[in-house]
Amino acid sequence: MKKITLLFSILFLILSSCGVKTTQSLLSDGNYDGAINRAVEALRTKKDSKGKQDYVYLLEEAFAKAKERDLRDLDMMTKEANPANAERIYNTYLQLNNRQEKIRPLLPLPLLKLGKNANFQFDNYSDQIISSRNTLTKYLYEKANVLLKSNNKLDFRQAFDDLSYLESINPGYKNVKKLMDDAQFKGTDFVDVYATNETNLVIPKQLQDDLLDFKTYGLDDKWTVYHNLRQKNIKYDYSLIINFVQINISPEQIKEKEFIKERQVKDGVKTLLDSRGRPVRDSLGKEIKVDNYRMLRANVYEFRQFKSCVVTAKVDFVDLKTNQLMQTFPVSSQYIFENVYSTYKGDRDACEESYFTYFNKRPVPFPNNEQMVFDTGEDLKARLKDIIVRNKFTG
Repeated sequence: MKKITLLFSILFLILSSCGVKTTQSLLSDGNYDGAINRAVEALRTKKDSKGKQDYVYLLEEAFAKAKERDLRDLDMMTKEANPANAERIYNTYLQLNNRQEKIRPLLPLPLLKLGKNANFQFDNYSDQIISSRNTLTKYLYEKANVLLKSNNKLDFRQAFDDLSYLESINPGYKNVKKLMDDAQFKGTDFVDVYATNETNLVIPKQLQDDLLDFKTYGLDDKWTVYHNLRQKNIKYDYSLIINFVQINISPEQIKEKEFIKERQVKDGVKTLLDSRGRPVRDSLGKEIKVDNYRMLRANVYEFRQFKSCVVTAKVDFVDLKTNQLMQTFPVSSQYIFENVYSTYKGDRDACEESYFTYFNKRPVPFPNNEQMVFDTGEDLKARLKDIIVRNKFTG
């Protein structure tokens, strides 16, 4: 038991030593907040113990250096008086405050050898946080209003992101939500989706409707909206055209095949006979019995109903601003109707059990051509979705 306790103690000391060295390394590299996080985590338990003293010293040093660096950066940014620094100034004040709040629950932290507590000079940054937030709010609001006067969708999207950030730090400010709606609308690519038929066959309306119903595709895109029916007051940026080029439908086929199945099965026992036809006996004079097998045989008549449909199409991406074809993608989908059923003469058990299902089946009516075309829909839709996902429209 003493050996186990000693081993755990040694292991604890090794782990503690590694943790301290890692924290020292972070501090030496200038990653003060990384060092603070490591030390705070270590001091959550047994903070007053002798084994945690190194963490207290490291925490005290890292906090002082981090604070000094942030205040130095703030002084420089304030002197620069560059409005673009507004977000960085605000975040730096938040960082100064959050760092204090991370350490505060651990206080006091004793320095055992010095007989005093570690020194953490905390300040109240409330006024600076509010002031810098207001400055940042004004900067983002004015910047977004300028961007919204642009003719570039990327500017509208930047305006939306800026306004969204503004709303998160200063909810309810002026007409920000309305401006966000405007930016969202102006920054969105609207895509007109429709189908054309270049084949000599009728494309089922249900298939066209399903292919063009982009709500079922799960193509959640913040900046792209697909419409299969044009809406008023919307200027469309792109067209996505599904061109049905060719439809090949095979004739209805029924193929017949006949084959013989044989299988040996155990059928009780019989007396073992010698070459003269006499019973073979054991050492006690009893007749020796062995398994008796018999051969099962069946003539199987298999029928295979078959019909296939291949739909070939191409997907065109058109830029409506220039009326130019951007990209075109071939897409092909196949649907196979197949029904296999069988009859037999003889002993059914001559066949494998997995084949029995075919004996329970019967011939079924072939689907008509329109149904065959429609049944290609799910595969065609999956291929179309893959094309759109891999080739996004961009503003």
